[in-house]
Amino acid sequence: MRLNVVDLAAQVLGTMPAVSVPAPLRGIAKFDPRKRAKLGSAPIAAQLENDKKFRELVAESVAAGWPELVASLAEGNVPPAADPVLVAAAAYLTRPPGWAEMIEAARADLEQSAVAAEGSEREEAVARLREQLAAQKTAAKEEADRLREQIKAARAENSDLRRKLHEARERAKAATRRSEEMEQAADDARHAASTAGNAGEAELRRLRERVADVEKQLEASRRAAREGRSIEDARIRVLLDALQDASAGLRRELALPTTISRPADSVAASTGERPGVRGVPARALADDDPQLLDQLLALPQVHLIIDGYNVTKTGYGTLTLADQRNRLMTGLGGLVAQTRVEVTVVFDGAELNAPVQVVAPRGVRVLFSAPGEIADDLIRQLVRAEPPGRAIAVVSSDREVAESVRRMGARPVPSGLLLRRLGRA
Repeated sequence: MRLNVVDLAAQVLGTMPAVSVPAPLRGIAKFDPRKRAKLGSAPIAAQLENDKKFRELVAESVAAGWPELVASLAEGNVPPAADPVLVAAAAYLTRPPGWAEMIEAARADLEQSAVAAEGSEREEAVARLREQLAAQKTAAKEEADRLREQIKAARAENSDLRRKLHEARERAKAATRRSEEMEQAADDARHAASTAGNAGEAELRRLRERVADVEKQLEASRRAAREGRSIEDARIRVLLDALQDASAGLRRELALPTTISRPADSVAASTGERPGVRGVPARALADDDPQLLDQLLALPQVHLIIDGYNVTKTGYGTLTLADQRNRLMTGLGGLVAQTRVEVTVVFDGAELNAPVQVVAPRGVRVLFSAPGEIADDLIRQLVRAEPPGRAIAVVSSDREVAESVRRMGARPVPSGLLLRRLGRA
């Protein structure tokens, strides 16, 4: 009854104007309708008990919902078919004459209904237990019949196994006799084999002696062949040395150039209006070691490939691109004059709208990447064009470029080391 009354009051509380809501229930009135009765049951019940006006508002909603029930209770009559919980709730809210006795009568009706329901449940439980007992008896009888059939089948199987065991024993005895006969035959065969083996060992010893003689003859033949070949090798070496000296003298006499072109010259790329020169790659020790670049430049036939804009933007990025290129070319000119290494500087051609004037110092090759190509790809082509084993150094602080050229056999060098070396020069 209490839950029913609180639920009715919570519904009325949600329809009341904010100014009409009792002060203790204003916070509860803001709750969600589904949570209002559950979370605010105690304050709502206390307000109904103490606030007559609020209780009468709830009673009006009950009268509107169940007018016949409220009218009967006002006359002191309780409808015989009415729900006892609803009767008790309506009596508590409307407070007709004798409402307390009506609530007590509803409580008694509910107790009688509960006792009757409990008795009915017990009877149903006894009936279910009887049915389960009968089912278990039937299942036990079926299980006993099944076990009897299994015992009967086991006895028949046991008799069959005994018969098979007797037959197996007879076969084992026959097999034992045959094995004894076979052992005797095997002894005879071993004796014959031993006799034949002695004769075979004698023949084998003779064959081994013949093989040893043949090996000695073969080793003597090989020794003679090696001595003859070493003499021929010496003659050929003398002729090759003579030809080499003659070719060197002829080159000096004709003043032939030491080389016609470099591998980097075969890589297609865009150059400035004034053609670039030559370049060289190399390799050394630790990436941040100040002595790294000096050791690389000391390697024979090293090719130094420089990522141009990566170096200039690291050292003097506030200048224009043209001033950056000119300043780098000036520094490289002094470096090439000191070290005589091959230097190739690669600029990104994507930043150029047209060919540019590039004044490259003597010994410095300047390349621009072609349209649709970046300078990083052109650097990889230059490294790939060099023969395996040649010292190649790539100056770039781009980690992707450094890792890729390292896998191709070149030695990456940070841009800061070259800037420091140019500053010393």
